[in-house]
Amino acid sequence: MAGTTTNFAIPYPSSTDYVTDGATAMRSLADQVDAVMFTGSSSGNLLNNGAMRVTQRSAVGTAVTGITTGGYKTADRWDLNISSLGTWSQTTIAQAPTGSGFRNSLKMACTTADASPAASDEMQIRQKIEGQNLQAIRKGTASAQTLTLSFWVSSFQTGTFICELEDGDNNRNVSKSYTVNASNTWEYKTVTFPADTTGAFDNDANASLSVIWWLGAGSNFTSGTLATTWVTPTTANRAVGQTNVASSTSNTWFMTGAQLTVGSVATPFEFKSYADDLAACQRYFYIVGTSINGASTSIIDIFVGTFADQTSWCRYGIPLPVQMRSLPTFASATASGSNFQNLCASGGQNASATGAVIQSTNSASVYLYSSGGTVGFSASFRMNNANTFISFSADL
Repeated sequence: MAGTTTNFAIPYPSSTDYVTDGATAMRSLADQVDAVMFTGSSSGNLLNNGAMRVTQRSAVGTAVTGITTGGYKTADRWDLNISSLGTWSQTTIAQAPTGSGFRNSLKMACTTADASPAASDEMQIRQKIEGQNLQAIRKGTASAQTLTLSFWVSSFQTGTFICELEDGDNNRNVSKSYTVNASNTWEYKTVTFPADTTGAFDNDANASLSVIWWLGAGSNFTSGTLATTWVTPTTANRAVGQTNVASSTSNTWFMTGAQLTVGSVATPFEFKSYADDLAACQRYFYIVGTSINGASTSIIDIFVGTFADQTSWCRYGIPLPVQMRSLPTFASATASGSNFQNLCASGGQNASATGAVIQSTNSASVYLYSSGGTVGFSASFRMNNANTFISFSADL
Protein backbone atom coordinates (compact mmCIF):
# COMPACT_ATOMS: atom_id res chain seq x y z
CA MET A 1 0.00 0.00 0.00
CA ALA A 2 3.04 2.31 0.21
CA GLY A 3 2.71 5.34 -2.05
CA THR A 4 -0.99 4.64 -2.70
CA THR A 5 -3.73 7.07 -1.75
CA THR A 6 -7.49 6.94 -2.13
CA ASN A 7 -10.38 9.29 -1.55
CA PHE A 8 -12.57 6.54 -0.11
CA ALA A 9 -13.78 6.70 3.46
CA ILE A 10 -12.63 3.57 5.25
CA PRO A 11 -14.56 2.69 8.44
CA TYR A 12 -12.24 1.88 11.33
CA PRO A 13 -12.72 -0.99 13.79
CA SER A 14 -13.81 0.14 17.22
CA SER A 15 -11.33 0.97 19.94
CA THR A 16 -12.61 -2.02 21.85
CA ASP A 17 -11.52 -4.28 19.01
CA TYR A 18 -7.98 -2.91 19.18
CA VAL A 19 -7.81 -3.52 22.94
CA THR A 20 -9.25 -7.04 22.91
CA ASP A 21 -7.85 -8.40 19.66
CA GLY A 22 -5.39 -6.17 17.83
CA ALA A 23 -4.55 -8.79 15.20
CA THR A 24 -8.17 -9.25 14.19
CA ALA A 25 -8.72 -5.50 14.15
CA MET A 26 -5.76 -4.93 11.83
CA ARG A 27 -6.90 -7.75 9.56
CA SER A 28 -10.36 -6.14 9.44
CA LEU A 29 -8.82 -2.82 8.46
CA ALA A 30 -6.70 -4.49 5.78
CA ASP A 31 -9.76 -6.24 4.38
CA GLN A 32 -11.66 -2.96 4.25
CA VAL A 33 -8.79 -1.32 2.36
CA ASP A 34 -8.81 -4.27 -0.05
CA ALA A 35 -12.55 -3.87 -0.58
CA VAL A 36 -12.04 -0.22 -1.50
CA MET A 37 -9.21 -0.97 -3.90
CA PHE A 38 -10.99 -3.93 -5.51
CA THR A 39 -14.47 -2.47 -5.91
CA GLY A 40 -14.30 1.30 -5.39
CA SER A 41 -16.63 1.48 -2.38
CA SER A 42 -16.17 1.34 1.36
CA SER A 43 -17.90 -2.04 1.65
CA GLY A 44 -17.59 -3.57 -1.80
CA ASN A 45 -20.99 -5.26 -1.47
CA LEU A 46 -21.42 -7.64 -4.39
CA LEU A 47 -25.14 -8.09 -3.68
CA ASN A 48 -27.97 -5.80 -4.80
CA ASN A 49 -30.83 -4.63 -2.55
CA GLY A 50 -29.41 -6.20 0.59
CA ALA A 51 -31.56 -3.89 2.75
CA MET A 52 -34.74 -5.04 0.94
CA ARG A 53 -35.73 -1.44 0.15
CA VAL A 54 -36.66 -1.97 -3.50
CA THR A 55 -39.77 -4.09 -4.03
CA GLN A 56 -41.20 -3.29 -7.47
CA ARG A 57 -43.37 -6.39 -7.78
CA SER A 58 -45.42 -5.79 -4.62
CA ALA A 59 -45.71 -3.06 -2.03
CA VAL A 60 -44.03 -3.31 1.37
CA GLY A 61 -46.40 -5.23 3.63
CA THR A 62 -48.27 -6.94 0.78
CA ALA A 63 -47.80 -10.71 0.95
CA VAL A 64 -47.62 -13.01 -2.05
CA THR A 65 -49.48 -16.11 -0.87
CA GLY A 66 -49.95 -19.72 -1.90
CA ILE A 67 -46.35 -20.08 -3.10
CA THR A 68 -45.34 -23.57 -4.23
CA THR A 69 -43.09 -22.66 -7.16
CA GLY A 70 -39.98 -20.53 -7.44
CA GLY A 71 -39.22 -17.15 -8.98
CA TYR A 72 -39.00 -13.49 -8.06
CA LYS A 73 -41.94 -12.62 -5.80
CA THR A 74 -41.39 -9.45 -3.74
CA ALA A 75 -38.03 -7.79 -2.96
CA ASP A 76 -36.06 -7.15 -6.15
CA ARG A 77 -33.14 -9.46 -7.00
CA TRP A 78 -34.13 -12.09 -4.41
CA ASP A 79 -35.11 -15.34 -6.09
CA LEU A 80 -36.97 -18.22 -4.44
CA ASN A 81 -36.04 -21.76 -5.46
CA ILE A 82 -38.47 -24.39 -4.19
CA SER A 83 -39.34 -27.96 -5.07
CA SER A 84 -42.24 -29.68 -3.28
CA LEU A 85 -41.48 -28.34 0.20
CA GLY A 86 -44.73 -26.99 1.62
CA THR A 87 -46.69 -23.85 0.76
CA TRP A 88 -45.46 -20.36 1.61
CA SER A 89 -46.16 -16.67 1.70
CA GLN A 90 -43.44 -14.11 1.04
CA THR A 91 -43.50 -10.47 2.09
CA THR A 92 -41.18 -7.50 2.01
CA ILE A 93 -42.11 -6.34 5.48
CA ALA A 94 -41.35 -3.26 7.58
CA GLN A 95 -39.54 -5.22 10.31
CA ALA A 96 -35.82 -5.10 11.04
CA PRO A 97 -33.35 -5.16 13.94
CA THR A 98 -33.77 -2.15 16.23
CA GLY A 99 -31.00 0.41 15.84
CA SER A 100 -29.44 -1.32 12.83
CA GLY A 101 -30.43 1.30 10.25
CA PHE A 102 -32.49 -1.26 8.34
CA ARG A 103 -36.23 -0.81 8.00
CA ASN A 104 -37.33 -3.75 5.83
CA SER A 105 -36.70 -7.47 5.70
CA LEU A 106 -37.67 -10.41 3.50
CA LYS A 107 -40.15 -12.67 5.31
CA MET A 108 -40.94 -16.29 4.50
CA ALA A 109 -43.90 -17.85 6.34
CA CYS A 110 -44.91 -21.51 6.09
CA THR A 111 -48.66 -21.89 5.44
CA THR A 112 -48.76 -25.62 4.62
CA ALA A 113 -46.15 -27.71 6.41
CA ASP A 114 -43.98 -30.53 5.11
CA ALA A 115 -42.49 -32.09 8.24
CA SER A 116 -41.12 -35.14 6.39
CA PRO A 117 -39.53 -33.91 3.16
CA ALA A 118 -39.05 -36.31 0.28
CA ALA A 119 -35.44 -36.95 -0.71
CA SER A 120 -35.51 -34.44 -3.57
CA ASP A 121 -37.35 -31.63 -1.75
CA GLU A 122 -35.48 -28.33 -1.41
CA MET A 123 -35.95 -24.64 -0.74
CA GLN A 124 -33.58 -21.67 -0.90
CA ILE A 125 -33.49 -17.91 -1.09
CA ARG A 126 -30.74 -16.84 -3.49
CA GLN A 127 -29.23 -14.04 -5.52
CA LYS A 128 -27.34 -14.54 -8.77
CA ILE A 129 -24.48 -12.21 -9.71
CA GLU A 130 -23.14 -11.30 -13.16
CA GLY A 131 -19.63 -12.55 -13.91
CA GLN A 132 -18.40 -9.10 -14.92
CA ASN A 133 -19.18 -7.88 -11.39
CA LEU A 134 -17.06 -10.62 -9.80
CA GLN A 135 -13.65 -10.07 -11.36
CA ALA A 136 -12.26 -8.45 -8.17
CA ILE A 137 -12.50 -11.85 -6.46
CA ARG A 138 -9.74 -13.07 -8.80
CA LYS A 139 -11.19 -16.55 -8.68
CA GLY A 140 -9.19 -19.14 -10.57
CA THR A 141 -5.85 -17.39 -9.99
CA ALA A 142 -3.10 -17.67 -7.41
CA SER A 143 -4.33 -14.39 -5.86
CA ALA A 144 -7.95 -15.56 -5.41
CA GLN A 145 -9.73 -13.84 -2.50
CA THR A 146 -11.73 -15.12 0.42
CA LEU A 147 -15.34 -13.89 0.67
CA THR A 148 -17.42 -12.98 3.70
CA LEU A 149 -21.21 -13.06 3.75
CA SER A 150 -22.91 -11.05 6.50
CA PHE A 151 -26.61 -10.62 7.25
CA TRP A 152 -29.27 -10.29 9.93
CA VAL A 153 -31.64 -13.22 10.44
CA SER A 154 -34.65 -13.97 12.64
CA SER A 155 -36.21 -17.42 12.64
CA PHE A 156 -38.96 -19.04 14.68
CA GLN A 157 -37.06 -22.31 14.43
CA THR A 158 -33.58 -22.50 15.90
CA GLY A 159 -30.79 -24.77 14.78
CA THR A 160 -28.25 -25.18 12.00
CA PHE A 161 -28.69 -23.40 8.66
CA ILE A 162 -26.57 -23.54 5.51
CA CYS A 163 -25.27 -20.83 3.18
CA GLU A 164 -23.74 -21.87 -0.13
CA LEU A 165 -21.80 -20.30 -2.99
CA GLU A 166 -22.36 -21.91 -6.38
CA ASP A 167 -20.02 -21.22 -9.31
CA GLY A 168 -22.14 -21.89 -12.38
CA ASP A 169 -19.32 -21.19 -14.85
CA ASN A 170 -17.02 -23.93 -13.56
CA ASN A 171 -19.44 -26.29 -11.77
CA ARG A 172 -18.00 -25.73 -8.30
CA ASN A 173 -19.55 -25.02 -4.92
CA VAL A 174 -18.80 -24.50 -1.23
CA SER A 175 -21.11 -24.53 1.82
CA LYS A 176 -20.85 -23.16 5.34
CA SER A 177 -23.16 -23.39 8.34
CA TYR A 178 -24.46 -20.80 10.78
CA THR A 179 -26.59 -21.26 13.90
CA VAL A 180 -29.85 -19.57 14.87
CA ASN A 181 -29.59 -19.56 18.66
CA ALA A 182 -32.82 -17.90 19.82
CA SER A 183 -36.34 -18.10 18.42
CA ASN A 184 -37.86 -14.95 16.88
CA THR A 185 -34.77 -12.89 17.72
CA TRP A 186 -32.70 -10.83 15.32
CA GLU A 187 -29.14 -12.18 15.18
CA TYR A 188 -26.19 -10.90 13.15
CA LYS A 189 -24.34 -13.62 11.25
CA THR A 190 -21.09 -13.72 9.29
CA VAL A 191 -19.97 -16.63 7.13
CA THR A 192 -16.50 -16.71 5.53
CA PHE A 193 -15.79 -18.77 2.42
CA PRO A 194 -12.28 -19.77 1.33
CA ALA A 195 -10.56 -18.54 -1.81
CA ASP A 196 -10.76 -20.73 -4.90
CA THR A 197 -7.73 -20.87 -7.20
CA THR A 198 -9.58 -23.12 -9.66
CA GLY A 199 -11.92 -21.77 -12.34
CA ALA A 200 -12.19 -18.08 -13.26
CA PHE A 201 -15.58 -16.43 -13.57
CA ASP A 202 -16.67 -15.48 -17.09
CA ASN A 203 -16.40 -11.75 -17.72
CA ASP A 204 -19.91 -11.20 -19.06
CA ALA A 205 -23.47 -10.24 -18.12
CA ASN A 206 -24.62 -13.79 -17.36
CA ALA A 207 -25.02 -15.46 -13.98
CA SER A 208 -21.69 -16.72 -12.65
CA LEU A 209 -22.18 -16.93 -8.87
CA SER A 210 -25.27 -17.85 -6.87
CA VAL A 211 -25.37 -16.86 -3.19
CA ILE A 212 -27.75 -19.25 -1.46
CA TRP A 213 -29.55 -19.37 1.89
CA TRP A 214 -31.04 -22.86 2.45
CA LEU A 215 -34.38 -23.13 4.27
CA GLY A 216 -35.05 -26.84 3.85
CA ALA A 217 -33.61 -29.91 2.16
CA GLY A 218 -34.40 -33.58 1.65
CA SER A 219 -31.92 -36.38 2.13
CA ASN A 220 -30.55 -36.02 -1.41
CA PHE A 221 -28.87 -32.82 -0.19
CA THR A 222 -28.07 -33.74 3.42
CA SER A 223 -26.85 -37.35 3.53
CA GLY A 224 -23.14 -36.69 2.97
CA THR A 225 -20.47 -34.46 4.51
CA LEU A 226 -20.81 -30.69 4.21
CA ALA A 227 -18.53 -29.36 1.43
CA THR A 228 -16.72 -26.58 3.31
CA THR A 229 -14.03 -26.17 0.63
CA TRP A 230 -14.53 -25.49 -3.07
CA VAL A 231 -15.22 -28.74 -4.94
CA THR A 232 -17.07 -30.17 -7.91
CA PRO A 233 -20.58 -30.50 -6.44
CA THR A 234 -21.77 -33.68 -4.79
CA THR A 235 -25.48 -33.18 -4.19
CA ALA A 236 -25.45 -35.04 -0.87
CA ASN A 237 -22.84 -32.61 0.52
CA ARG A 238 -24.58 -29.32 -0.24
CA ALA A 239 -26.86 -28.77 2.81
CA VAL A 240 -25.82 -31.26 5.49
CA GLY A 241 -27.39 -30.36 8.85
CA GLN A 242 -29.95 -27.92 7.41
CA THR A 243 -32.96 -27.20 9.66
CA ASN A 244 -36.33 -27.77 7.99
CA VAL A 245 -38.22 -24.47 8.13
CA ALA A 246 -41.17 -26.20 6.44
CA SER A 247 -41.75 -28.43 9.48
CA SER A 248 -44.61 -26.34 10.94
CA THR A 249 -47.01 -23.57 10.01
CA SER A 250 -45.63 -21.68 13.01
CA ASN A 251 -42.34 -21.21 11.19
CA THR A 252 -41.19 -17.87 9.85
CA TRP A 253 -37.78 -16.74 8.59
CA PHE A 254 -36.68 -13.11 8.12
CA MET A 255 -33.49 -11.77 6.56
CA THR A 256 -32.04 -8.31 5.89
CA GLY A 257 -28.71 -6.48 5.68
CA ALA A 258 -27.24 -9.04 3.27
CA GLN A 259 -23.72 -8.23 2.13
CA LEU A 260 -21.01 -10.22 0.31
CA THR A 261 -17.54 -8.70 0.43
CA VAL A 262 -13.94 -9.52 -0.39
CA GLY A 263 -11.91 -10.50 2.68
CA SER A 264 -12.15 -12.60 5.81
CA VAL A 265 -13.86 -10.06 8.09
CA ALA A 266 -17.31 -8.54 7.51
CA THR A 267 -17.30 -4.83 6.68
CA PRO A 268 -20.01 -2.37 7.81
CA PHE A 269 -23.08 -2.46 5.60
CA GLU A 270 -23.02 0.11 2.79
CA PHE A 271 -26.23 2.15 2.89
CA LYS A 272 -26.65 3.60 -0.58
CA SER A 273 -29.26 6.15 -1.59
CA TYR A 274 -32.63 4.72 -2.54
CA ALA A 275 -32.14 6.09 -6.05
CA ASP A 276 -28.92 4.09 -6.43
CA ASP A 277 -30.55 0.91 -5.08
CA LEU A 278 -33.51 1.35 -7.44
CA ALA A 279 -31.31 1.92 -10.48
CA ALA A 280 -29.27 -1.19 -9.67
CA CYS A 281 -32.47 -3.23 -9.50
CA GLN A 282 -33.98 -1.70 -12.65
CA ARG A 283 -31.09 -3.16 -14.63
CA TYR A 284 -32.90 -6.46 -14.05
CA PHE A 285 -36.57 -5.49 -13.74
CA TYR A 286 -38.65 -2.41 -14.53
CA ILE A 287 -42.37 -2.06 -13.97
CA VAL A 288 -44.90 0.74 -14.47
CA GLY A 289 -48.38 0.39 -13.03
CA THR A 290 -51.34 1.99 -11.34
CA SER A 291 -50.62 0.60 -7.86
CA ILE A 292 -46.84 1.08 -7.83
CA ASN A 293 -44.12 3.59 -8.68
CA GLY A 294 -45.77 6.33 -6.66
CA ALA A 295 -49.05 6.42 -8.61
CA SER A 296 -51.64 8.26 -6.54
CA THR A 297 -54.75 7.03 -8.40
CA SER A 298 -55.90 3.99 -10.37
CA ILE A 299 -55.72 6.01 -13.60
CA ILE A 300 -52.44 7.14 -15.05
CA ASP A 301 -51.54 8.46 -18.50
CA ILE A 302 -47.98 7.70 -19.57
CA PHE A 303 -46.09 7.91 -22.83
CA VAL A 304 -47.21 9.41 -26.12
CA GLY A 305 -47.56 7.25 -29.20
CA THR A 306 -48.81 7.31 -32.78
CA PHE A 307 -51.08 5.27 -35.00
CA ALA A 308 -48.12 5.10 -37.34
CA ASP A 309 -49.20 2.68 -40.05
CA GLN A 310 -52.51 1.20 -38.88
CA THR A 311 -55.76 2.42 -37.35
CA SER A 312 -55.81 -0.41 -34.79
CA TRP A 313 -52.31 -0.55 -33.31
CA CYS A 314 -50.89 2.50 -31.54
CA ARG A 315 -47.13 2.35 -31.11
CA TYR A 316 -45.38 3.78 -28.03
CA GLY A 317 -41.63 4.27 -27.78
CA ILE A 318 -40.70 3.69 -24.13
CA PRO A 319 -37.25 4.62 -22.82
CA LEU A 320 -36.01 2.26 -20.12
CA PRO A 321 -34.64 4.07 -17.05
CA VAL A 322 -31.25 2.28 -17.08
CA GLN A 323 -29.53 -0.05 -19.52
CA MET A 324 -30.90 -3.49 -18.79
CA ARG A 325 -28.69 -6.54 -18.41
CA SER A 326 -29.99 -8.12 -21.63
CA LEU A 327 -32.93 -7.71 -24.01
CA PRO A 328 -35.83 -7.80 -21.58
CA THR A 329 -38.99 -9.88 -21.71
CA PHE A 330 -42.22 -7.88 -21.86
CA ALA A 331 -45.26 -8.68 -19.72
CA SER A 332 -48.50 -6.87 -18.94
CA ALA A 333 -51.77 -7.16 -17.10
CA THR A 334 -54.59 -8.67 -19.13
CA ALA A 335 -55.84 -6.26 -21.78
CA SER A 336 -59.57 -6.54 -21.10
CA GLY A 337 -62.27 -4.01 -20.37
CA SER A 338 -60.70 -0.62 -19.83
CA ASN A 339 -57.45 -1.82 -18.23
CA PHE A 340 -55.51 -0.26 -21.11
CA GLN A 341 -56.71 2.51 -23.41
CA ASN A 342 -55.44 4.47 -26.37
CA LEU A 343 -56.53 7.94 -25.29
CA CYS A 344 -56.92 9.97 -28.50
CA ALA A 345 -59.11 12.63 -30.11
CA SER A 346 -62.12 10.33 -30.15
CA GLY A 347 -61.77 9.50 -26.45
CA GLY A 348 -60.50 6.49 -24.59
CA GLN A 349 -60.39 3.41 -26.82
CA ASN A 350 -60.33 0.18 -24.82
CA ALA A 351 -57.38 -1.99 -25.83
CA SER A 352 -57.96 -5.71 -26.35
CA ALA A 353 -54.28 -6.68 -26.69
CA THR A 354 -50.78 -5.52 -25.85
CA GLY A 355 -47.47 -6.33 -27.45
CA ALA A 356 -43.88 -5.21 -27.69
CA VAL A 357 -40.91 -5.26 -30.01
CA ILE A 358 -37.65 -5.02 -28.07
CA GLN A 359 -34.39 -4.69 -29.95
CA SER A 360 -32.39 -2.67 -27.43
CA THR A 361 -31.47 -2.81 -23.76
CA ASN A 362 -32.26 0.93 -23.51
CA SER A 363 -35.74 1.22 -25.01
CA ALA A 364 -38.81 -0.71 -26.11
CA SER A 365 -41.64 -0.29 -28.58
CA VAL A 366 -44.96 -1.21 -26.98
CA TYR A 367 -48.28 -1.56 -28.83
CA LEU A 368 -51.89 -1.24 -27.73
CA TYR A 369 -54.60 -2.68 -30.01
CA SER A 370 -57.91 -0.85 -30.26
CA SER A 371 -60.30 0.03 -33.06
CA GLY A 372 -61.10 3.44 -34.44
CA GLY A 373 -57.74 5.19 -34.57
CA THR A 374 -56.49 7.39 -37.39
CA VAL A 375 -53.15 6.86 -39.09
CA GLY A 376 -50.81 9.72 -38.20
CA PHE A 377 -52.77 10.72 -35.08
CA SER A 378 -51.21 10.55 -31.64
CA ALA A 379 -52.56 9.06 -28.42
CA SER A 380 -51.65 8.66 -24.78
CA PHE A 381 -51.01 5.28 -23.17
CA ARG A 382 -53.60 5.02 -20.39
CA MET A 383 -53.74 2.53 -17.53
CA ASN A 384 -57.28 2.80 -16.30
CA ASN A 385 -57.79 0.34 -13.44
CA ALA A 386 -56.09 -0.78 -10.26
CA ASN A 387 -53.25 -3.31 -10.60
CA THR A 388 -52.75 -2.66 -14.32
CA PHE A 389 -49.09 -2.76 -15.32
CA ILE A 390 -46.46 -3.29 -17.97
CA SER A 391 -43.06 -4.75 -17.08
CA PHE A 392 -39.67 -5.57 -18.55
CA SER A 393 -37.56 -8.36 -17.08
CA ALA A 394 -33.90 -9.23 -17.63
CA ASP A 395 -33.37 -11.00 -14.31
CA LEU A 396 -30.80 -13.74 -13.98
